[in-house]
Amino acid sequence: MKFFRADNANIQYTGRIDFSDPSKPRFWAAGVYVKARFQGTTCHVILNDEVLWGNNHNYLTIVIDDKTPIRLQMKEKTDTIRVAENLSKGTHTITICKNTESGIGYLELIGLLCENVLPLPAKPVRKLEFIGNSITCGTGSDISEIPCDKNQWYDQHNAYMAYGPRTARELNAQWHLTSVSGIGLIHSCCDMDIVMPQVFDKVNQRANTGIWDFKNYTPDAVTVCLGQNDGIQDSAAFCSAYVTFLDTIRNKYPKASIVCLTSPMANEELKTMQQKYLTSVVDYVNSKGDKQVYKYFFTKSWNKGCGGHPELSEHAEIAQELTAFLRSTLNW
Repeated sequence: MKFFRADNANIQYTGRIDFSDPSKPRFWAAGVYVKARFQGTTCHVILNDEVLWGNNHNYLTIVIDDKTPIRLQMKEKTDTIRVAENLSKGTHTITICKNTESGIGYLELIGLLCENVLPLPAKPVRKLEFIGNSITCGTGSDISEIPCDKNQWYDQHNAYMAYGPRTARELNAQWHLTSVSGIGLIHSCCDMDIVMPQVFDKVNQRANTGIWDFKNYTPDAVTVCLGQNDGIQDSAAFCSAYVTFLDTIRNKYPKASIVCLTSPMANEELKTMQQKYLTSVVDYVNSKGDKQVYKYFFTKSWNKGCGGHPELSEHAEIAQELTAFLRSTLNW
């Protein structure tokens, strides 16, 4: 096997990534993914983990040739991970996706060990961005190995199988997850000192650092799934802030369709409030001339994961609803 550095031109990156050091692309956000096409029967991936909280390591998903995703956890500050062995001879595709979010620290890709790295087909033309909180991150969704009441709070993160990436793959689109656990529109939980409008333009959203260049990714459609952590709020304060945030999104993406979503884990009281407020917000923005802002109300709440979050099968149902709405709305 040969070593191919992370700045090899044949390696594709998608997500908010810091390329200050091209040999060690650094990324914090859940759902950032890297793709490569390699030759041979074996492939190893070399990654750095920030190890932000001592011994706490990031999770990632590895997919070879679009087969069953493999979820695993980093073990060291620098890990050489055997992601593929005894494959058939020829060419194969690997996808590496960060499952844990910015609050668990960054990952850096150092490179690949394989026979050769070959050019990939062009990325999908369609692009989606999913703005949200822990639900969008895939928090508490994967209880296949570690029960909710065991180990660390991030042990059940699975961004790759969350509703956003599922929806994007179903629609043959790229994806970005612009999301942080606990974050709100005007009020975040857990003593957080940030809200989404503050950190929307950041690479590391949880730390509110690193300016993101929006020219690097222009989505065709954006979904906004905020409000779960805000809870019940004054209508004037919430709706005014929502309209202002939509103006910010529109300024960055003049041609994108924007879909305002109710929270998939909201109880009846919160869901009723969100339906009322989002109706007012979307009607107001539409009346001002922006007809590409829509609303979608999920048909139910999903709470079988950790902390009342949706679990993996429920993310599949959420994605099914959202996919159908986007396909119909965008004529995809």
